[in-house]
Amino acid sequence: MPQWLKPEAFVALRIIVSALIFLFINVFFIKQKITDYNDLKLLFVCTLFGTLFNMLLFFRGLSYTHRINGAVLMMFTPVFTAIISAFILKENFGFRRISGLILATFGGIFFIGGINLTFNKQTVTGDIMVTLNAILYSIYLVKVKLLMQKYNPLSVSAYMFLIGGVLVLPFGLNQIITTEFNGFTTGIWLGIAFVIVGTTFLTYLLNAWALKHTSPSLVGSYIYLQPVLATIIAVLAQKETLKLEKIIFALLIFAGVYLVNKSKKI
Repeated sequence: MPQWLKPEAFVALRIIVSALIFLFINVFFIKQKITDYNDLKLLFVCTLFGTLFNMLLFFRGLSYTHRINGAVLMMFTPVFTAIISAFILKENFGFRRISGLILATFGGIFFIGGINLTFNKQTVTGDIMVTLNAILYSIYLVKVKLLMQKYNPLSVSAYMFLIGGVLVLPFGLNQIITTEFNGFTTGIWLGIAFVIVGTTFLTYLLNAWALKHTSPSLVGSYIYLQPVLATIIAVLAQKETLKLEKIIFALLIFAGVYLVNKSKKI
């Protein structure tokens, strides 16, 4: 989609439209306010790490590196999350969790074809940006857990995307204005709608709900399942054939996530 929308414009649309959806639900249904000064400060930090800078780094980074590089680097998000959780939330970082992360990471990398990735001088800038995105998102998962325990996840998301919608304007407003939307086909609009509703609004909503009930490490580990689910959908749609190696790598992912899920939390 870069030929139609520049990265910053795409990020701005994702955040602003998602903000409107979250705000509508919070204002008319949840009706919860966040007024505590310390919570608002934490909310601001979570916005920077979880919606603004991480998205900008990811989409701009993808324009400087190969897609496979970006996909592989994102597989380390659960590892970063587990390490940060161990330091900040004092989560258990025992043998079972480490084993699960290793299994799922290797399974995920090979499942998406990571054996074919290429790192070189031409991709280093993009690779660094995508890695920073993964680290920032990991910090967000850990930090926002404190807010999810205190407030309704929908309300936290509404405030976070509202702040993000304001902060993203200097980065993406001009690019949105200069975008030639008249040239967009129905397919392009459907693609944009899917990303905004499916991979932004619903993803953040489900993650927020999960964070209220479980640990950031477990929530982060479910990123390993995304390529598996995408492949299952592609197979059901008869757009891809299921190969033996895919099944083996998927089993590694499931085993790894199971171990992370079963690891004792303190």
